[in-house]
Formats: sequence, C-alpha cells, structure tokens
Amino acid sequence: MKNEKIIDLRSDTVTKPGFGMLQAMTGAEVGDDVLGEDPTVQALEQKTAELFGMEAGLFCPSGTMTNQIAIKIHTQPGTEVICDQKAHIYNYEGGGIAFNSGASVRLLQGPRGIITPEMVEQNINNPDDIHFPTTALVALENTVNKGGGSYYTLAQIEAISQVCRQHQLPLHLDGARVFNALVETGEDSREYGRYFDTISICLSKGLGIPVGSVLLGSKEHIKKGRRIRKVLGGGMRQAGYLAAAGVYALEHHVERLKEDNARARKIGEVLQQLPYVAAVEPVDTNIVLFSLKGVSTKEFLERLAAEQIKAIAFGPDSIRMVTHLDFSEEMLQRLLKVLNEISFA
Repeated sequence: MKNEKIIDLRSDTVTKPGFGMLQAMTGAEVGDDVLGEDPTVQALEQKTAELFGMEAGLFCPSGTMTNQIAIKIHTQPGTEVICDQKAHIYNYEGGGIAFNSGASVRLLQGPRGIITPEMVEQNINNPDDIHFPTTALVALENTVNKGGGSYYTLAQIEAISQVCRQHQLPLHLDGARVFNALVETGEDSREYGRYFDTISICLSKGLGIPVGSVLLGSKEHIKKGRRIRKVLGGGMRQAGYLAAAGVYALEHHVERLKEDNARARKIGEVLQQLPYVAAVEPVDTNIVLFSLKGVSTKEFLERLAAEQIKAIAFGPDSIRMVTHLDFSEEMLQRLLKVLNEISFA
C-alpha cells in the first residue's frame, strides 16, 4: 500500500470542512429551526436569497430535497414536468417526481443537456386536449452533471423564461453547481431571480459544506415549501451548526471555484493525448467526462486505485472525474503523471 494521500475525484461531495469552516460551525448561534428560532439558519437563507435576487430561502438537508420540494410546489398529480433527458431530477433522485408529486416527465434531448426555447415551446401540451397531461413546470440544471459540467448563460435562460411566461409556466433551476458556471461567465447571480420561480442551491458540492442545500423562491413558495419539507421529514432542529458552514462557504469558497475549473481543464487536455482514451467531453467547469478504448472501466479504475486515486464509472465505457477544494495542485500533478505513465498494452 502506498503512503501517498488518496486523491478522490469521484465527486465534489467528498470534501471535508477545513479549520475556518469548523470554527464557524462550532461557534454558531443556534436554536430550533423547525420552530423558526435558529438565527444562523435564517442568516444563511437570507444571504442566499439576496445573492440570487429572490425573496426567501429554505435550508434543507440535500439538493434532492430542495428540487423535490420545488417540483411539489409547482405541480399537481397528473401534470407534467419538462426537462432534459440528462437532468438530475429525472436520473438521480430516486423517481421522486413520480413518488412525491405524481407527475409525469417530458424528456427533451438537448446538446449536453442544454435545452433551447424552441424545444420547450414545441413540447408544451395543449391544455385543452384531455389526452395529454397538463404541462406544469420547466426545469433546467446548471451545471449539467451528465453533460460534463455544461452550463446555461443568462441569455439562454432569459430566452427560455420568455417562453415559460408566455405560457404561464413556472421555471425551476436545479443549481447544484451554479457557482461553477458563474465564476466562468462572470454573470451576476442576482439576475437569476428575474427568470426563475424557484432555485435549488447545493452547498455541499463545489462550496464544500458537509450537509445542506437552500431552496429559493417567493415568500409564498417558501411558506408552502416549509410545510412540504416537514412532510418529507426534512425539518432539522439546531441546524445552525450546518448553516454556519454554508455562510462561511458563500463568503470564502466561491471565487476559488475558478481553480477547480482550471484543474479540470488541465486533466481534459492530458486525457486527449492518451492512447487509451477514445474521447473527452468539452471541459467547461469542474467535471471531466471521458470514454475509454482498449480497456474496461473496471480495469482502468483498478489501475488508478493502485495509485491511491479514485474516480467513478459513468457508463459502460465512460469515466467521470470531478475536481474540488480538497484536490490540490500537487495532487493534480501526481494525477497527470499517473495518467501519462499507465499503459494497457
């Protein structure tokens, strides 16, 4: 067994709090959040809402919960949600759209998970035709996990929002890694509040807190969402210890996401030159997706594991690597050296 520190690129959810974040957590002022008495949770909800130009926020245990609460807010059983076929809300939330909301899904096929206004327009059902479910919600993801970290610009979002408003449809954002997109585009997060009815912000990915996401929306939406959170079992008591990590992350970990994105691009550049790599998806943010040739994903991952490196299979012949705040420049150089040296001849 090698003595080198493990490099874990399976996800940006594997990070652990650093000294500053731990200090913020242990020093947090807390209360019972279910009773509306945790000041640190309230501070996080307000801070996140203001960042995105929204009225209110709701702190929850996970991004899956914030997404599912939003879908429940906007839909009724028998209605339909429009999203891309790569969407996290469809692929990775345990069938929650059907289980929690009783809604069906209209899956679109956008390039790398990015749908267009025209696609949305063409897939809105005629509300007067009783053979089809009533279209109730359009949902976007930024960045797109299965799209290799692809992202929407504000101009693209605005155009989709216009279609939604013409048809009186709410627009939801699964913003699991939205800050990775924002540091690339340089766009103002507050503009998002003009186009989305609800936004899910995951703090336990690129921003590196141990647990938690925030759902943003109008005061009325969040009031309704608080009741749904209770039904789903998501009410937490002295949650301020976790919320304090979120406040710290918003103040210290956003701009440094540029480092994660840059390191991911360096990995992509090296992978493109390797004989055992068939193709590399464009690396827009902190996710690297690539397919293999002449070697199985099992064999490739085993070879990495022998070098104390972890990645994850993302299909029958594909691998995903995700950079994050616990992946240093030194680790990057070690990874690149291993990738260049291993052979499958």
